[in-house]
Amino acid sequence: MKGRDDSIVSLAVIVLLLLLAAAYTNEAVVMVPVSVSVPAPAPRQPDFFYMHGITQGSLHPQECDGRCAYRCSKTQYKKPCLFFCNKCCATCLCVPPGTYGNKQYCPCYNQWKTKEGGPKCP
Repeated sequence: MKGRDDSIVSLAVIVLLLLLAAAYTNEAVVMVPVSVSVPAPAPRQPDFFYMHGITQGSLHPQECDGRCAYRCSKTQYKKPCLFFCNKCCATCLCVPPGTYGNKQYCPCYNQWKTKEGGPKCP
């Protein structure tokens, strides 16, 4: 009986090894595409580092150049944009995030108008 049990175990091991070998060949593996829905990331909560430079009075005057360089990076009128952005930043000590809009984050920047009533700050 013992010899027969050993041969069954040996046969089972060989069959298992053959199945494992077949699973690792390209012919035996069938890939089925599965769609997985991934939830959207939660919106980022404002924190000190995120809001630094955006809220009024949060910048130091020496930080205006870098913020204005990014703010004016996509305009075709770089020289006047940089001039007025730096002027507004020096007064308000903030620059709105992004390259356009978002002026609600910096009320001083948003409310400064030209003689004609248009926005002074880019």
